[in-house]
Amino acid sequence: MNFLALLLGLALERVLTHLFHLREFRWLDPLFDAHLRRLRTAAAGAGSRWVALGLTGLMTALLVAPVAILSAVLQGELLQIPYFVFAVVLLLFSLGPRDLDDEVEDYGDALQSGDTLTQRSVAEELLERLPPDMPADRNRAVERAIYVQANNRIFGVVFWFLVLGPTGAWAFRVLDLLRHRAEVQASDAAPTPTMDAVRTLHGLMAWIPSRLLAVGYVLAGNFEEAMASWRNRGREATLSFAEATTEVVARVGCAASGRGGLDSADAVEALDRIRAARSLVMRTLWMIWCPVIAVLTLYDWLT
Repeated sequence: MNFLALLLGLALERVLTHLFHLREFRWLDPLFDAHLRRLRTAAAGAGSRWVALGLTGLMTALLVAPVAILSAVLQGELLQIPYFVFAVVLLLFSLGPRDLDDEVEDYGDALQSGDTLTQRSVAEELLERLPPDMPADRNRAVERAIYVQANNRIFGVVFWFLVLGPTGAWAFRVLDLLRHRAEVQASDAAPTPTMDAVRTLHGLMAWIPSRLLAVGYVLAGNFEEAMASWRNRGREATLSFAEATTEVVARVGCAASGRGGLDSADAVEALDRIRAARSLVMRTLWMIWCPVIAVLTLYDWLT
């Protein structure tokens, strides 16, 4: 049933774009801000990292608990239709919050028209920080961000939805919303225990779907270049756990697109790379993982 809910949720997302603003859950921002302030205070002493991890895990559990309880209540044989509706709605609001396809199209249109202001605005949403000033650096960063955000906005939610149902999807979304809020407030200074705790918990949930997504990029794109890039760990050894996870997805995605030699300073070539990234993400979703999930469901390896 979760697979049918997944297909319906993904299909409804394409026709209910006018509801996307509701998926940003702005009403949670004051709660997240208060939590982050509390973390900065509580994490000032010894063992600060573990304190921050524990408090963040506790707050996430409290936000996920109502969904888990309602999901358990609707598990009865006579409640399959209400559970199905609940699962579809929960999945629909756990994806995103912004539509990746629309943002990529907006950035591409801005590249074509030379609208630097829109380019910077969309790039800031994708990067979750101020974008580079140089066009070549900005375009390259946006290309990498597309592959990373595909995991944050789509694949991570889908994976945990299939594993734990609505509870898993909502848990991943809560952590991603908190991570995004913390990223927005963060400066360029060294990572604090607060930021490290949020990134670590999100990274733990993102680790498996990110690797599966990278496998999808390999299968849907340039196999040889993607595999060579994956084997070459590069600077991963110097990165934190969460940063290494995003680095793998971004690096393998860029290699799988087969456009590593293009100069992204040129608007036409940059547009080609950006749209190739979007195409690879969609192929991975619809041509690789949806068929795989269907087969697993058919053989009762997924519920």
